[in-house]
Amino acid sequence: MCGMADENGSQIGTLNENPLHAGLKEWYAEPGDRVEVGVDGYVVDIIRDELLIEIQTGSLYPIRAKLRELVKDHPVRLVCPLARDKYIVKLPKAEGQERTRRKSPKHCRVVDLFEELVTMPDLLQHTNFGIEAVLTEEEEVRRHEAGRAWRRRGWVIQERRLLQVVEHHLFEKPGEMVRLIPADVEQPFTTADLSESLDIRRRLAQKMAYCLRNMGAITQVGKDGNAYLYERATSSAA
Repeated sequence: MCGMADENGSQIGTLNENPLHAGLKEWYAEPGDRVEVGVDGYVVDIIRDELLIEIQTGSLYPIRAKLRELVKDHPVRLVCPLARDKYIVKLPKAEGQERTRRKSPKHCRVVDLFEELVTMPDLLQHTNFGIEAVLTEEEEVRRHEAGRAWRRRGWVIQERRLLQVVEHHLFEKPGEMVRLIPADVEQPFTTADLSESLDIRRRLAQKMAYCLRNMGAITQVGKDGNAYLYERATSSAA
């Protein structure tokens, strides 16, 4: 959550907090933590001793500047939820109708983190920065508004709710993130190799390679036709 701090530096920005963010903050917070605290002109979700914890349920793009400023003087951990299992709840369109609830066929994995990390891939090189992928089970509540969200035929996302945290993975240096490349991917490799081994779209594999290269976890070593060849960077293996 982004925002400007007030003079008191605490309990800021909870009025418009979405349910998913609130649920993650409640799950993540430990006794002794401070929540919604003003630091260097920004509001930080949780402070644990010296560690600043920022929970971002949407795009990472709007908080890039905030993170880059905070890591200059503070250890920062960015928490990113990924819906491993999602239930879509549709509210009644008209009086007398009942709501519906179904399980989405889409399942996020840790590798989906690269969809958003592509906006700031170099940040993991900073010794003060870490990112935690949190796989969740959640509900997505939708209401119908004619003329909006044409791809969903007028169904607008009203809110997302946390049901439970399934697992979480912390990455504090590039060498930890490069381990997302399967061991059976031989060097040198292309994004097509990543796509096939991980069973992901080629576009996501390209974003993954872009991020890992910019954080120094892999290096570009040549080309195979029109495809770039990459190898794991030994300097980031620790």
